[in-house]
Amino acid sequence: MAFTFINSIISWFLKKRKHQVELFLKYPIDVQNEVLLKLLNSAKNTEYGKLHNFSSLKSYTDFANKVPIRKYESIEPLIERCRKGEQNIFWPTQIRWFAKSSGTTNAKSKFIPVSDEAIENCHFKAGKDMLCLYINNNEDAQLFTGKGLRLGGSSAVYEDNNSYFGDLSAIIIENMPFWADFSSAPKQEVALMSEWETKMEAIIDETINENITSLVGVPSWMLVLLNRVLEKTGKSNILEVWPNLEVYFHGGVNFNPYREQYKKLIPKEDFRYYETYNASEGFFGIQDRNESDELLLMLDYGIFYEFIPMDQYDGENSKAIPLAEVQKDINYAVVISTNGGLWRYLIGDTIKFTSTDPYRIKVTGRTKHHINVFGEELIIENAEESLKAACMKTNATVKDYTVGPVFMNGNAQGAHEWIIEFEKAPDNLNFFTEMLDNHLKNCNSDYEAKRYNNMTLAMPKVHQARNGLFYDWLKTKGKLGGQHKVPRLSNKREFIDELLKL
Repeated sequence: MAFTFINSIISWFLKKRKHQVELFLKYPIDVQNEVLLKLLNSAKNTEYGKLHNFSSLKSYTDFANKVPIRKYESIEPLIERCRKGEQNIFWPTQIRWFAKSSGTTNAKSKFIPVSDEAIENCHFKAGKDMLCLYINNNEDAQLFTGKGLRLGGSSAVYEDNNSYFGDLSAIIIENMPFWADFSSAPKQEVALMSEWETKMEAIIDETINENITSLVGVPSWMLVLLNRVLEKTGKSNILEVWPNLEVYFHGGVNFNPYREQYKKLIPKEDFRYYETYNASEGFFGIQDRNESDELLLMLDYGIFYEFIPMDQYDGENSKAIPLAEVQKDINYAVVISTNGGLWRYLIGDTIKFTSTDPYRIKVTGRTKHHINVFGEELIIENAEESLKAACMKTNATVKDYTVGPVFMNGNAQGAHEWIIEFEKAPDNLNFFTEMLDNHLKNCNSDYEAKRYNNMTLAMPKVHQARNGLFYDWLKTKGKLGGQHKVPRLSNKREFIDELLKL
């Protein structure tokens, strides 16, 4: 009875946020313009603000004309100065937290500044909105009669100069108010454990007898955990362990390859899946309707959005447009300015609008070739660099190649499947594969994490293609010559499966 009363009270408070959401739904452009002017006013006396004369910028046109579009590599020197203790460089309040992620061309990891404002007014606010939208759509929700099982990163690492870096999820957990621990499982000390296998067992031990009503985490990692729960309990599905489970809040990678596996693990007709779109740089979108594959673009989190049509994309030399000018079904690169001190920053994601009233989106991929089925964020630079290193070690030469995913199946880990046509083949393909894998781990920290102890990603599966395979494949598609190229990295198996048939 007490838990039902608590559920009602918390649900009532969360539902009240819906009125603020409705405000930006009704006046999206006004809200975004207000966000931009507030950001500029806040940062006008920073080093970056003075460099670009923020105090003189009175409109979006002024902003777009005076402030350049930037990739991580261009602002890395400023971020490194901030990590070493300098402040007021690109944001006025102290920045102590840096979210570590991979994907940059020139470095193994990126360190994205996370201000107190970004934590409170973006990430925490988004967490409340996620619950608000779910509860408003599901009047019979009983989330707060039990606990939410959260699966996050390991504890943030302390550096000199009073700064910390780590996974964004770890930063969020570290900064949560003490009372949030009461509605979440596992406890903070377990949630932030660094060794994955030990952490997984500790999570299971702590939660196996709890009343878990929701799950929160990345699909690939959560799948590993849930399968281990079944192994340890001997149960046939997750509802036999947590009968009151009602929703899974997921994000980080494309959920479609995992959907059927989750349906087998959680065989409940009215079980809900709610997608979110968040990154180290900010929290951008939340699924706002049951059974939808679209995300509502959240416009009042201290993030100002711009968009570059991909058919006009030219990196930092691109011309961006504001939200008011976007159209449906066009692929756009996303540019953000944030309350964490990122200014006209290219996050590398691409989206398309499925609706402009309200603004709903789908994430379509990255501005570069990549694989991100398991959260590994493998970009083409990683693949090319690692192939080169493996060839040097084995005296081999690569003619053509493509890479696709091997999706998880039950307890079987995922992997990357490579088809490589060699000009000069290595004497030992297994040794070549090992060298390739080692270099991928060296140049991409997210890939390295997913490969740890083969927990999510197994060793790459490499096929030596027959001579002329890629030529023949392109010929069957009428794509010989011209600008036609072999797709290098893909989140789907379409190309891999076609080539294997040949």
